[in-house]
Amino acid sequence: MSPLIILIGSFLLLIALSVPIAFAIGLASIFTILEMGLSLTSVANQMFASINSFPLLAVPFFLLLGRLMNDGGITDRLLKFADSSVGHVRGGLGHINVMVSMMFASLSGSAAADTASVGAVLIPAMKKSGYPAPFAVALTAASSVLGGIIPPSILMVIYGAFGNVSVGALFLGGVLPGVLVGLMQMGYVYYIAKRENIKATGKFSFKQMGRTAIVAAPPMALPLVVLGGITTGVFTATEAASVAVLVGLILAVVFYRAIRFKQLPSILAESAISFSLPMFAVASAGIMGWLISYLGIAQDVANFILSVTDHRVGIMLMVMFFMLVIGTVLSPVTAVIIFLPIIQGICIAADINQIHMALVVILSLTLGLITPPYGICLLIATQIGEVSMPRAFMAVLPLVGLIMAVILALILLPSVFLFLPQMMFPKAF
Repeated sequence: MSPLIILIGSFLLLIALSVPIAFAIGLASIFTILEMGLSLTSVANQMFASINSFPLLAVPFFLLLGRLMNDGGITDRLLKFADSSVGHVRGGLGHINVMVSMMFASLSGSAAADTASVGAVLIPAMKKSGYPAPFAVALTAASSVLGGIIPPSILMVIYGAFGNVSVGALFLGGVLPGVLVGLMQMGYVYYIAKRENIKATGKFSFKQMGRTAIVAAPPMALPLVVLGGITTGVFTATEAASVAVLVGLILAVVFYRAIRFKQLPSILAESAISFSLPMFAVASAGIMGWLISYLGIAQDVANFILSVTDHRVGIMLMVMFFMLVIGTVLSPVTAVIIFLPIIQGICIAADINQIHMALVVILSLTLGLITPPYGICLLIATQIGEVSMPRAFMAVLPLVGLIMAVILALILLPSVFLFLPQMMFPKAF
């Protein structure tokens, strides 16, 4: 029997038996390795190789930073600043939801953390203010995916680490698409607020905005430290993450005094546990990614796509739709590691820039965070808002369409979206 059939067949069977994704990937890979007569030491070697990466150290630092944002009361300060900035506009709470997600994304890089922290405050408030519950849930989940797009993005760190692609270029490449998605979501919020006749509450005050801006300025400056340090070559993405955590600790413990020193050991321990779970999935996915490369599947897929079309736009559209489907059943991190050999094989065969393709892949996979059956952000939001998944999914579809429109624009207008990374990282192009 073909190793490819064993790999895919056993994986699908294990998924059907409700085996957790990380274990299903690892076991399917082991079955294939045994059938091929390879040594099981390959499993240990590839699992170790998958996580033995300096850039991956940025991931636990960003996860810890997200935890410090929540426990340190920094999220509340961002909420107050967003309220003073856009709370007076029609659909103010919805605008605050999107704006805080954009700021939170630039701090933690974690979509799920954004959904949980922002959703816990804003979903009940939006429901109380007259927003339809499914819309409040859908908006919170959809705005949270900005954590995978706006730097620093954990998904971009992992893509850069495994694909040997410039993380700094990916970070800068995510700025314009992320901001554009956020602005389009705010436009949709205004439309819904007008349709539901939700009036603006409160009045704009420069004094109040200035007061909240002063309090929120230090954490909002963190993304500038990260991006500025990386783009100027002062430090790597991992070093930037560690610097951001150090600043976050000073803010939470010394400046805001929201976290006591005696709380730090438990916060560090819980962050380590939170990091270990996705890293096991990364290690398991590394085995399957290696098998895909070893079996020559990447070249076969590249040849198939090129036999259908050799046009850059057509190839990228096929990759986009493939990633949209994959994202519904696999987490973005797992999908990147498994299919990266195929993606880069296509780039080489079709002479497509790696940064351009990476951004298309990352944006496409982030949609999996709000589409069933995976849809972790939508699932978290539905639990907070007490809305059924079918109702939430119907409400999130227009927001999915907005993100897809940005992906299409990214494919068709690369020079517009890649201007920043091309200017700062010309060697990546």
